[in-house]
Amino acid sequence: MKKIVLGFSGGLDTSYCVKYLTEDKGYEVHSVIVNTGGFSADELGAIEAHAYALGVKTHTTVDAVRPYYERIIRYLVFGNVLKNNTYPLSVSAERLVQALHIAEHAQKLGADAVAHGSTGAGNDQVRFDMIFHILVPGLEILTPIRDQRLSREQEIQYLKDKGVTMNFEKAQYSINKGLWGTSVGGRETLRSNGFLPEEAWPTPVTRTGSEDVTLRFEKGQLLAVNGTEYSHPVEAIQALQELAAPYGIGRDIHVGDTIIGIKGRVGFEAAAPILIIKAHHALEKHVLTKWQLTWKDQLALFYGNWLHEGQILDPVMRDIEAFFEKSQEQVTGTVFLQLHPYRYQVTGIESPFDLMSSKFGAYGEMNSGWTGEDVRGFSKIFGNQTAIFHQVKNSSHD
Repeated sequence: MKKIVLGFSGGLDTSYCVKYLTEDKGYEVHSVIVNTGGFSADELGAIEAHAYALGVKTHTTVDAVRPYYERIIRYLVFGNVLKNNTYPLSVSAERLVQALHIAEHAQKLGADAVAHGSTGAGNDQVRFDMIFHILVPGLEILTPIRDQRLSREQEIQYLKDKGVTMNFEKAQYSINKGLWGTSVGGRETLRSNGFLPEEAWPTPVTRTGSEDVTLRFEKGQLLAVNGTEYSHPVEAIQALQELAAPYGIGRDIHVGDTIIGIKGRVGFEAAAPILIIKAHHALEKHVLTKWQLTWKDQLALFYGNWLHEGQILDPVMRDIEAFFEKSQEQVTGTVFLQLHPYRYQVTGIESPFDLMSSKFGAYGEMNSGWTGEDVRGFSKIFGNQTAIFHQVKNSSHD
């Protein structure tokens, strides 16, 4: 029998794929789930049991939480990446690391084909297909849901006819949880107007009042929250998420352009990612020079867009990551925040590399490194080229 590796979540689409590929197409199915921070141990155990009950030959759980951070998330922090100044790329970044691990698993097993449960309507089909074409070019890619244009009702009836028992109820809101945020989709996100109601958000708002929080970064990476040191940034992210999510911070709806050319809306809940990016950016504004910040902003815009469109394997991404990494050498210090229900404030920073030092002068108050005459001459020279332009322009009209 031919071996096929299937990216498996345990939901309706991938459950259909197992039955169809084993019983209708005659494949030996090897399912794999890539955990990027959205599943508990009990949930992973239940998904494994469900996969074997459906008839897979083997099922593998890949713990990709730390690789997810190392491969992608840390560069999103270094670049302060927010798609359309809003979205921390929660799902798009997650899908890429899942595709990478599925391809690696297919190589390891010597599979003849690889499959995923994407429909023909969204971004994920492009991300998975593209990475598989690049990393496992000799393998056939099967996408039963997309290829057969199946409706949800058709999938359910097929599984029932095969004797499969599972929860076929469709949740009112679709939830996708991971280390770098949780997406939320529902009827409100299918139109251009309307915000998600309180009951749609996975984390209820239970905290009141305000709370002071400190985040300590070392070379751009979050390593401490409120003075508690963590051995790895993943642990710091998880701790901050647990602390801040009950304030309702990091909730929003992103409107963007899909890879396939249509507009889309998606809700997301990302307390830790939003706070980390905003705190990190505040620290950078103190410790980096004007042109470091300027070029980082331009590269980050390209990096975020190209990542969103699935191009994580383009070598230009490694080049930009090298720039980001180098830029973080002095991004060390503590950022002070204040959390409130549904909002937050960055109140300041402390860093041994802070360029806002009184010994060089205080903006609008005093200077110690130059004289008024220095500024007078500088201003004349700095505007000299533009002055020449206007003089020539005016004389040509005489």
